Amino acid sequence: MHIYDVERFPPLRPGSRVQTNAAVPQYQMLQRRIGTSRTVVVTPAVYVNDNRVTLDAISALGSSARGVAVVHPDVTLTELRSLADAGIRGIRFTQFDPATAVTTIDMIEPLAKRVNELGWHVQIHMRGDQIAAAAELWERVAAPMVFDHFGRLPQPAGVDHAAFAIIRRLIEKGRAWVKMSGAYLDSQIGPPSYADVTKVAQAYVKLAPERLVWGSDWPHPTEGAAHKPDDAVLFDLLAEWVPDEAIRRRILVDNPATLYGFGDNERADELA
Repeated sequence: MHIYDVERFPPLRPGSRVQTNAAVPQYQMLQRRIGTSRTVVVTPAVYVNDNRVTLDAISALGSSARGVAVVHPDVTLTELRSLADAGIRGIRFTQFDPATAVTTIDMIEPLAKRVNELGWHVQIHMRGDQIAAAAELWERVAAPMVFDHFGRLPQPAGVDHAAFAIIRRLIEKGRAWVKMSGAYLDSQIGPPSYADVTKVAQAYVKLAPERLVWGSDWPHPTEGAAHKPDDAVLFDLLAEWVPDEAIRRRILVDNPATLYGFGDNERADELA
């Protein structure tokens, strides 16, 4: 999910993607509604590589929060270590829309090599056609990769798209994860069933449930105010995507613990 605290942290790129009512208190209301406790805060594009809003949110949410930052090649090792100490566990490359992108594809390989030494991953938000066009790049990326929003497979192609085969090979090599989020982004059927995306989700579950994590994508910055999805409906979709309760728990609890490093410090806080 993303935090936008525009009064305390003014965006570096004001525009249509800036969200209101999307600071930590509003997010905690969502947590109470859907019953989640862990959080992965991802720096929004409007903040470019200023991660202060994300770090502040991690601090406010406590040991049950981790983060994914945006950095540029001029980031220093000292800065990366400071981010790690503050709870960052990965870096984000969001290039599905060149008009709003704050990183470039040529940054992925060198930055992935640097953050891999910290045990981080790289989060990729690109359209399926972009993923397919960069097929050779993914073989060179040193760090684990997390493909956002199911890999943005276009409909109606879905799992028949070339990007699915690429992501599948990377998963089979133990080099990639998939985030089950943003069902509304590529669905042609739409709410409440998002049935075309359900087929994609179930294909990933059949392929490798141990390589999946779920995300709310709150507050849904790609969607206009009049078209925000219902977060409870999105969360309930997981029961259809993953009917087996043990596998759902793996996706919601165990896999994120591995990918983001949740664990003992949470329990220590609970006992304090």
